[in-house]
Amino acid sequence: MSESAAVQKPPSQGIITTLLSWTGRVISALMVSLCFSLAAEWVGIAFFWPGLGAQHSHMMMRKELGWFAQNVQQSLLSADPVGQLEHCLQLTWQWLFVNTKVVEWLASLRIKPSGEIVRSAAVYGEAAIYITLTFVLRVFILLLTAPLFLLAAITGVIDGLVRRDIRRFGCGYESGFVYHRAKRMVLPVFFLAWVIYLSLPFSIPPWVVLLPAAFLFGITVSITVGTFKKYI
Repeated sequence: MSESAAVQKPPSQGIITTLLSWTGRVISALMVSLCFSLAAEWVGIAFFWPGLGAQHSHMMMRKELGWFAQNVQQSLLSADPVGQLEHCLQLTWQWLFVNTKVVEWLASLRIKPSGEIVRSAAVYGEAAIYITLTFVLRVFILLLTAPLFLLAAITGVIDGLVRRDIRRFGCGYESGFVYHRAKRMVLPVFFLAWVIYLSLPFSIPPWVVLLPAAFLFGITVSITVGTFKKYI
């Protein structure tokens, strides 16, 4: 048996495997973003705004809630986005911090006399609560902006197909190097926008990060489709 015959093609992934793979990637991106946001806030409390303590994260959460209530009155995915966001935040507060007695434990640390280390732990714990709620708020905003990235992807596919047909019928140059590099950048560009936006230790309008990210995502998709091989 020849060596080429012995080499077998790897089995193709099924729909369930693909869905599980994408679910794992999304969960991993969210967990990494939450860890980065907590680390950034704790580093800020230690070095950049020690006088504010947990008030910094609390003010950031209040500011983003105010921005959301003023600017997101309706959405393609939700008839009442403000009400649904409040419901999500209430569930997060109840299940993660009230039912687990975390809020009660932090309150006891602040009331009874304790050392500097214990008081600092209470401050960092309270900041973690506000950062987690802000994280849930930002994830909710990302879900509402899913049509933006979908539109960018569709636009990139259409533009790439047009340029590919022009290249096919016009004897254009075909570069496998560009195609493979652009293909590898599609998912990192998509998830990097999530990580950056969810990890920011300060409050900014979401469009400052998400609009350039959607534009770059669409360009990457367009390059990938446009440089696909001429003949299948």
